[in-house]
Amino acid sequence: MSDAFLSQTITIGTGDGEIEAYAALVQDAAPRGGVVVIHHMPGYDEPSKEITRRFAAMGYNAVMPNLYWRDAPGAAPDDAAATGRANGGVPDERLTIDVQGGADYLRSLPNSNGKVGTIGYCSGGRQSVLAAITVDVDAAVDCYGAYVTGTVPEGWPLKINALNERVTEARCPILGLFGKDDKYPTQEQVAEFEKLLTDAGKEFEFHSYEDAGHAFFAVDRPSFRPEAAKDGWARISAFYGKHLGA
Repeated sequence: MSDAFLSQTITIGTGDGEIEAYAALVQDAAPRGGVVVIHHMPGYDEPSKEITRRFAAMGYNAVMPNLYWRDAPGAAPDDAAATGRANGGVPDERLTIDVQGGADYLRSLPNSNGKVGTIGYCSGGRQSVLAAITVDVDAAVDCYGAYVTGTVPEGWPLKINALNERVTEARCPILGLFGKDDKYPTQEQVAEFEKLLTDAGKEFEFHSYEDAGHAFFAVDRPSFRPEAAKDGWARISAFYGKHLGA
């Protein structure tokens, strides 16, 4: 197997047209799984592209849809994210269409084994769980997604509702990675999420890290926690190895 991969901006089809996306594709014919990376609220930025490339280095084809493409086509990431926030964020229905488009693209590749997972950070964590409910995927990773459970406070910048009981409709296993010092989500909200999945008999695994808050994976922020991030990446690798193929 080759360790070479090609990363570039592409266009993918969705249920209502085409959008920009960033792909990192392994350059050999061996069958492999794919990962749809759901970027965080700051948008389709360089740190998120680096995460996409990391999955290719791990041996998966990966694609990251630009969720703000319809709001601000061609705009710089910061400007597009500002426009997206001003519009209330990415509507859930549109997110479902875009992630399904990413999954369909990955499955269309000649070296796909047919299995696709999702991963999201911050707002993308909630959206990864939403994808587990609404999209044909085989595994979903939620990295500290706010308002999977709980109540969205008045004045919250995104026009969303917490998923709450909808999580029991998840169609694939879920890996959740959280910081014990996080306020979005709180440990109480994580516990509620866990109970809903347990009571519904869903397959999942959750891990919460001491001395870690929100965005502990973000190497470019003061919130970065190396030990939690290292362990989190190991768990992501094992989870995808189990559900998407080694």
